[in-house]
Amino acid sequence: MKQQHAGAVLVLTALGLFLAGCSSPSPAGTSSPSAPPTTAAPPASSVEGTFAAWAEGNVATTYNPALVPVGAKAQAAVTVRSDGTEAKLTVNGLVPARHYGAHAHVKPCGADGAAAGPHYQDQTDPVTPSVDPAYANMKNEIWLDFETDGSGNASAESAVAWKARADGARSITIHEMHTITEPGKAGTAGSRLACINVDFAP
Repeated sequence: MKQQHAGAVLVLTALGLFLAGCSSPSPAGTSSPSAPPTTAAPPASSVEGTFAAWAEGNVATTYNPALVPVGAKAQAAVTVRSDGTEAKLTVNGLVPARHYGAHAHVKPCGADGAAAGPHYQDQTDPVTPSVDPAYANMKNEIWLDFETDGSGNASAESAVAWKARADGARSITIHEMHTITEPGKAGTAGSRLACINVDFAP
């Protein structure tokens, strides 16, 4: 019995050494497969501000405190990818249950609403002002129209299939009504009530 037991121990020991050799580590200079590297997030611009009368350096300016009150707040975020541009606008403390228009504009905010210039367009209309639906539309421009809730809060998002140019949009202007789409008036949305400085191509 002792001889049989010893023989079994020797067999098991040899089997263990054989298996250990089969599972030897990878040769030097090689490594085990690993997860693919993650893609870096695209560049983004994000601003927040409190609406006030225009002053140099303001993020958010109101030109009509009755419809965009002093003290109301805005947040704007823009993400630019090689194949598209996304924008989000959030407002708090505006007039409750009201329709507003909003668009990306080519210049920063200034002392009056006109300072922000025309709407930013991917394909620029050769005619100004641009009221042709072929150019003044939500696929060629960035529209962020919204309707406030009972507390005067709202948010809007836009996603377009083109990359904003580095010298392009510099602000978002809030207008007094939702954007019109009919020929001869396309892209218009009433007077300019307020403006938020945000770079669309950081």
